[in-house]
Amino acid sequence: MVKIGVINVSDRASQGIYEDIPGKEAVRLLHEYLTTEFEAVYRVIPDEQDQIEEALKFLADEAGCCLVVTTGGTGPAPRDVTPEATEAVCEKLLPGFGEAMRAESLKIVPTAILSRQTAGTRGSCLIVNLPGKPKAIEECLQVIFPAIPYCIDLVGGPHLETDPAVMKVFRPKAK
Repeated sequence: MVKIGVINVSDRASQGIYEDIPGKEAVRLLHEYLTTEFEAVYRVIPDEQDQIEEALKFLADEAGCCLVVTTGGTGPAPRDVTPEATEAVCEKLLPGFGEAMRAESLKIVPTAILSRQTAGTRGSCLIVNLPGKPKAIEECLQVIFPAIPYCIDLVGGPHLETDPAVMKVFRPKAK
Protein backbone atom coordinates (compact mmCIF):
# COMPACT_ATOMS: atom_id res chain seq x y z
CA MET A 1 0.00 0.00 0.00
CA VAL A 2 1.29 3.45 -0.94
CA LYS A 3 1.80 5.68 2.09
CA ILE A 4 1.63 9.47 2.17
CA GLY A 5 2.54 11.43 5.27
CA VAL A 6 0.66 14.54 6.37
CA ILE A 7 1.99 16.68 9.21
CA ASN A 8 0.14 19.69 10.53
CA VAL A 9 2.68 21.85 12.35
CA SER A 10 0.71 23.87 14.88
CA ASP A 11 1.22 24.61 18.56
CA ARG A 12 -2.50 25.17 19.14
CA ALA A 13 -3.81 22.21 17.14
CA SER A 14 -1.25 19.90 18.78
CA GLN A 15 -2.58 21.04 22.19
CA GLY A 16 -6.20 20.50 21.15
CA ILE A 17 -6.98 24.23 21.39
CA TYR A 18 -8.46 24.13 17.91
CA GLU A 19 -9.33 21.54 15.32
CA ASP A 20 -6.72 20.45 12.81
CA ILE A 21 -8.40 21.80 9.69
CA PRO A 22 -5.25 22.35 7.54
CA GLY A 23 -4.04 18.76 7.78
CA LYS A 24 -7.51 17.43 7.02
CA GLU A 25 -7.71 19.70 3.96
CA ALA A 26 -4.41 18.31 2.66
CA VAL A 27 -5.70 14.74 3.03
CA ARG A 28 -8.99 15.67 1.32
CA LEU A 29 -7.16 17.16 -1.66
CA LEU A 30 -4.83 14.18 -1.99
CA HIS A 31 -7.84 11.85 -2.07
CA GLU A 32 -9.48 14.11 -4.65
CA TYR A 33 -6.41 14.17 -6.94
CA LEU A 34 -5.12 10.61 -6.66
CA THR A 35 -6.74 7.49 -8.08
CA THR A 36 -3.90 5.41 -6.62
CA GLU A 37 -5.07 4.05 -3.29
CA PHE A 38 -2.97 5.26 -0.38
CA GLU A 39 -2.81 5.25 3.36
CA ALA A 40 -2.43 8.65 5.01
CA VAL A 41 0.05 8.56 7.88
CA TYR A 42 -0.99 11.55 9.94
CA ARG A 43 0.67 13.67 12.61
CA VAL A 44 -0.18 16.92 14.41
CA ILE A 45 2.88 18.33 16.14
CA PRO A 46 3.95 21.63 17.72
CA ASP A 47 6.25 24.19 16.12
CA GLU A 48 9.40 22.56 17.50
CA GLN A 49 12.19 21.96 15.00
CA ASP A 50 13.45 18.76 16.63
CA GLN A 51 9.95 17.25 16.65
CA ILE A 52 9.33 18.24 13.02
CA GLU A 53 12.66 16.72 11.97
CA GLU A 54 11.88 13.55 13.94
CA ALA A 55 8.46 13.21 12.30
CA LEU A 56 9.84 13.83 8.80
CA LYS A 57 12.59 11.23 9.27
CA PHE A 58 10.13 8.70 10.69
CA LEU A 59 7.64 9.13 7.85
CA ALA A 60 10.32 8.96 5.13
CA ASP A 61 12.61 6.31 6.61
CA GLU A 62 10.49 4.05 8.80
CA ALA A 63 6.88 4.46 7.68
CA GLY A 64 7.96 4.33 4.03
CA CYS A 65 6.01 7.34 2.79
CA CYS A 66 6.70 8.35 -0.81
CA LEU A 67 5.36 11.86 -0.16
CA VAL A 68 5.15 13.92 3.01
CA VAL A 69 3.30 17.22 3.02
CA THR A 70 3.49 19.59 5.94
CA THR A 71 1.00 22.36 6.67
CA GLY A 72 1.94 25.45 8.64
CA GLY A 73 5.04 26.89 10.22
CA THR A 74 6.35 28.51 7.05
CA GLY A 75 6.04 32.21 7.89
CA PRO A 76 8.54 34.62 9.46
CA ALA A 77 7.29 34.33 13.06
CA PRO A 78 9.89 33.18 15.59
CA ARG A 79 8.23 29.76 16.07
CA ASP A 80 7.83 29.08 12.31
CA VAL A 81 10.58 26.51 11.76
CA THR A 82 9.12 24.00 9.30
CA PRO A 83 11.45 25.02 6.42
CA GLU A 84 14.51 24.75 8.68
CA ALA A 85 13.44 21.24 9.76
CA THR A 86 12.80 20.24 6.14
CA GLU A 87 16.16 21.54 4.97
CA ALA A 88 17.90 19.73 7.84
CA VAL A 89 16.53 16.31 6.87
CA CYS A 90 16.53 16.53 3.06
CA GLU A 91 19.35 15.24 0.90
CA LYS A 92 18.40 17.42 -2.08
CA LEU A 93 16.43 20.65 -1.95
CA LEU A 94 13.92 21.50 -4.67
CA PRO A 95 13.39 25.25 -4.35
CA GLY A 96 11.18 25.39 -7.45
CA PHE A 97 8.25 24.08 -5.41
CA GLY A 98 8.40 27.02 -3.01
CA GLU A 99 8.99 29.47 -5.82
CA ALA A 100 5.91 28.22 -7.69
CA MET A 101 3.73 28.37 -4.59
CA ARG A 102 4.83 31.90 -3.75
CA ALA A 103 4.30 33.05 -7.34
CA GLU A 104 0.76 31.67 -7.34
CA SER A 105 -0.06 33.05 -3.90
CA LEU A 106 1.32 36.46 -4.84
CA LYS A 107 -1.46 36.74 -7.44
CA ILE A 108 -3.91 36.62 -4.52
CA VAL A 109 -2.24 38.30 -1.52
CA PRO A 110 0.80 40.60 -1.24
CA THR A 111 1.89 38.82 1.95
CA ALA A 112 2.80 35.72 -0.07
CA ILE A 113 6.35 37.05 -0.16
CA LEU A 114 6.54 36.28 3.58
CA SER A 115 6.09 32.56 2.95
CA ARG A 116 9.16 30.30 3.17
CA GLN A 117 7.77 27.01 1.84
CA THR A 118 10.34 24.65 0.43
CA ALA A 119 10.65 21.05 -0.69
CA GLY A 120 13.26 18.36 -0.97
CA THR A 121 13.93 14.67 -1.13
CA ARG A 122 15.00 12.18 1.47
CA GLY A 123 15.70 8.79 -0.04
CA SER A 124 12.69 7.89 -2.19
CA CYS A 125 10.45 10.40 -0.42
CA LEU A 126 9.45 13.89 -1.54
CA ILE A 127 8.82 16.35 1.31
CA VAL A 128 6.79 19.49 0.53
CA ASN A 129 5.93 22.38 2.87
CA LEU A 130 2.46 23.82 2.32
CA PRO A 131 0.98 26.93 3.95
CA GLY A 132 -1.23 26.65 7.02
CA LYS A 133 -4.51 28.09 5.72
CA PRO A 134 -6.86 25.59 3.99
CA LYS A 135 -7.64 27.93 1.05
CA ALA A 136 -3.91 28.57 0.50
CA ILE A 137 -3.18 24.84 0.74
CA GLU A 138 -5.56 24.17 -2.15
CA GLU A 139 -4.24 27.09 -4.23
CA CYS A 140 -0.64 25.97 -3.78
CA LEU A 141 -1.21 22.25 -4.16
CA GLN A 142 -3.07 22.80 -7.45
CA VAL A 143 0.02 24.54 -8.84
CA ILE A 144 2.69 22.08 -7.73
CA PHE A 145 0.88 18.74 -7.81
CA PRO A 146 1.30 18.25 -11.58
CA ALA A 147 5.05 17.76 -10.92
CA ILE A 148 4.78 15.63 -7.77
CA PRO A 149 4.13 12.14 -9.27
CA TYR A 150 7.02 12.49 -11.73
CA CYS A 151 9.35 13.69 -8.98
CA ILE A 152 8.40 10.62 -6.95
CA ASP A 153 9.12 8.45 -10.03
CA LEU A 154 12.57 10.06 -10.35
CA VAL A 155 13.54 9.33 -6.73
CA GLY A 156 12.42 5.70 -6.94
CA GLY A 157 9.02 5.95 -5.29
CA PRO A 158 5.78 4.29 -6.39
CA HIS A 159 3.94 5.29 -9.57
CA LEU A 160 1.08 7.59 -8.57
CA GLU A 161 -1.93 8.03 -10.85
CA THR A 162 -4.48 10.82 -10.85
CA ASP A 163 -7.87 11.41 -12.39
CA PRO A 164 -6.97 13.69 -15.34
CA ALA A 165 -10.41 15.32 -15.14
CA VAL A 166 -9.45 16.54 -11.67
CA MET A 167 -5.64 16.84 -11.75
CA LYS A 168 -3.48 16.53 -14.85
CA VAL A 169 0.08 15.53 -14.03
CA PHE A 170 3.11 15.88 -16.28
CA ARG A 171 5.41 13.03 -17.17
CA PRO A 172 7.76 13.32 -20.15
CA LYS A 173 6.86 11.05 -23.04
CA ALA A 174 9.04 7.94 -23.32
CA LYS A 175 11.35 7.98 -26.36
